[in-house]
Amino acid sequence: MNKSSKRIRNLVMLAILAALIVGLQFVGGISIGPFSITLTLIPIVVGAIILGPAIGAVLGLIFGLIVSIFSVTGRDPGGQMVFAASPVIAWALCLLKGAAAGFLPAVVYRAVKKKTLAAYLASMVAPVANTGIFIAGMLLFFRPLLESWAGGRNTLAYAITGLAGINFLIEFAVAVVFAPAVALVIRSIEKSE
Repeated sequence: MNKSSKRIRNLVMLAILAALIVGLQFVGGISIGPFSITLTLIPIVVGAIILGPAIGAVLGLIFGLIVSIFSVTGRDPGGQMVFAASPVIAWALCLLKGAAAGFLPAVVYRAVKKKTLAAYLASMVAPVANTGIFIAGMLLFFRPLLESWAGGRNTLAYAITGLAGINFLIEFAVAVVFAPAVALVIRSIEKSE
């Protein structure tokens, strides 16, 4: 495949994955209380594995932008409370966690020699980065809001178990099950071309 064909293929793949991210955020989120479980980590990880760190970061930024819009408009009630507390920091946090959820899996995938293992590790990194940065940001910049949500309980324990808890575990399981399978199928197709 020549450079021009490869570039066109990559742009088409980027467009398809970006459309999946937007679509999954609009119709594929699963709400648990005031927080939403995202399925968009799957196309983000697939894009990161196949197209590399820069495109993974772009896909993650698209995800972060949609999360921000949902928070501002009230579609994400918990996010809306965070935005009400500090809009600029909330935007930055959404974009940072999204970009990291796309960039870091690509770095991990490229660093590990055995590609099946690399795909699984990359898939694990995405939800860890997404949720970990969110929790760190909440603890650093939104502690009063987090303390009010905790209702007198230990704030750190609440952030890990209540704020992330089931949400993180489901996102982690979904990403680990589906993203490597999709990425490995695409890699197999690329090898056969």
